[in-house]
Amino acid sequence: MRFFGNIEAKTDAKGRAFLPAVFRKVLQSAGEERLVMAKDVFQSCLVLYPESVWNEQTDKLRLQLNRWNKAEQQLFRQYITDVELIELDGNGRFLIPRRYMQMAEIDREVKFLGLGDTIEIWSLAKAETPFVEPEAFGEALENLLGTRPNP
Repeated sequence: MRFFGNIEAKTDAKGRAFLPAVFRKVLQSAGEERLVMAKDVFQSCLVLYPESVWNEQTDKLRLQLNRWNKAEQQLFRQYITDVELIELDGNGRFLIPRRYMQMAEIDREVKFLGLGDTIEIWSLAKAETPFVEPEAFGEALENLLGTRPNP
């Protein structure tokens, strides 16, 4: 399952948004019916995980953490309890809970970004600035990939 692209949209007064049709088609073709919404760990945006992707990541994290270590158990608790299960209505809409809109500083205008196996939801104002400046982006890719043989 691969999500690509960026699509601008608006939420209504209740915080509902339409999941872009291109992303709904990917979910449908993969047989996914539900999404899991979480606040991104590093950025002020929301992340939508297809339920199977969320479950896979949660299982991997659980295996890395010791249930009998207090700090690791608290970390897992924070990770697992600060999410929302999302189901699309018949029109492809879903509700972004108010607390999530506040966490991501979303007013009404949003940008959906497809990032492979997840979808990010950004405040349109925050998504307008480049994540990495163009020159730095090229240098980083060159440093990361420039010395590796092509497959």
